[in-house]
Amino acid sequence: MTPHGLSILGRVRAWGGPRLPDRRRPNDMVDGLSWPWIALMCTAPLPLAAAVAILLWRRNEPILGNLAGTVVIFGSALGFILRESVALDRLTRQCLDAGLTCWPQPSAFSRYAIYAAIGLLEVIGLFLVSLNVERRMRRRHYAPEWQR
Repeated sequence: MTPHGLSILGRVRAWGGPRLPDRRRPNDMVDGLSWPWIALMCTAPLPLAAAVAILLWRRNEPILGNLAGTVVIFGSALGFILRESVALDRLTRQCLDAGLTCWPQPSAFSRYAIYAAIGLLEVIGLFLVSLNVERRMRRRHYAPEWQR
């Protein structure tokens, strides 16, 4: 025992090994989600997809507008999934190079499923907006007294 009440082995365990001042340990980096990227996935693709879709909706091409918006949203979701995959591979390689075995928490599949689910919800939202746009396009060809 040392004067502080911990054995030498206990102090080594409590210390946790050398840490770099501006970098986290690889094992710490694999735990947790990439919240800034998830927030970007929640905010960026839908307005971009709506802007692309509106260009085609105004030309009386609602199906092509929906398709173009869907490509933007699912393409961005796929891009975020690939970015997450590369980041996890890099962090896993850093763990292995450091002599550690790291397993990401949550798993890679769960991380990918988050981006895919956000993309699917955004596509559903785009289609719901499209229904309203198509209804307005149909109704503008009728006189106001015939509209309900």
